[in-house]
Amino acid sequence: MTWLRLAASLILLVIVLGGATWGLDTWRALHAEENYPPEGIFVDVGGQRVHMVVMGDQGPDVVLIHGASGSARDLTFALAPELAKRYRVFVPDRPGFGWSDPLPADHDTIFDQAKLLQEATLQAGARAPIVLGHSYGGAVAIAWAVTLPDTLSGLVPVSAPSQQWNSPLPLLYQITSPPLGQAIAVPLISAWTPPAIVNQEVASVFAPQEMPKGYAQWFGPGMTLRVGTMRVNARQRADLEAEITQMIPDYPALDLPVVSVHGDADTIVGEKIHAIPFTREVRGAKLISLPGIGHMTPQIATDAVVKAVDRVAARANVLEDAQQNASGGSIWGQMKLR
Repeated sequence: MTWLRLAASLILLVIVLGGATWGLDTWRALHAEENYPPEGIFVDVGGQRVHMVVMGDQGPDVVLIHGASGSARDLTFALAPELAKRYRVFVPDRPGFGWSDPLPADHDTIFDQAKLLQEATLQAGARAPIVLGHSYGGAVAIAWAVTLPDTLSGLVPVSAPSQQWNSPLPLLYQITSPPLGQAIAVPLISAWTPPAIVNQEVASVFAPQEMPKGYAQWFGPGMTLRVGTMRVNARQRADLEAEITQMIPDYPALDLPVVSVHGDADTIVGEKIHAIPFTREVRGAKLISLPGIGHMTPQIATDAVVKAVDRVAARANVLEDAQQNASGGSIWGQMKLR
């Protein structure tokens, strides 16, 4: 009967651990949501709720798309307030992050996200915006340009993956993206990861620079640690390279102003692997290469990113058109794309 007692003990342990994990997951999620409530507006797109922050009340429209493990707060820390001085800025939470509803798991590609965000920002008032995406969000921005070319006036990929790469999926995503990992590993990681480890991971993304003071508190990593968000993040990251591969043949056909921004010390998304070939493949694209800068360019090199948006706006004539619009002219009826 010893084996029966052992089996019973193991079952009891699993039940207790599962209950404790569920309780801690729930408490952590509620605590994060209480500390980081919605700051913007909600737009409904076919029953899909999208949360976004809108900043600035004049100038051309700019959409900012955040990366993996993030939310709109990532880009409202430094970049959006600076752009809002002369642009109207729309910063959505990507589906499944922040306060936006997740997309169905089988319709959550970078192409699905681009379509959703285009429709959501259009509803919020963005007309032919300049679209900027950071990191994973840069891939979504490129997908927007590839699949919906008539809906944007320019593209600014920032530290963005755009090519195939010869490295395995990071171990965390190897564990958390398969169905078993989604069911078991994600709740355990969400519940039991110490806050100190979370803060270390956030800080490490800024290497070789230091994380700006106040960023971690503003960013709210507890929102990303929610079980639902972690599951979405893992699935999206696991599928990213295959989705990017589908876009590569379309790059030469892109016909809009493109300025890419990339740090040459970025070890997360390498400039030589991604930004350099991308700007060669897209006719007329320019690259702003930042010596010694790592992956978190919107926070570390904010001025350079703003200048990239200005260059795209100048090439698209949207700054001039915005001034005419302020004087009674029609900005979008007069827009030129080269």
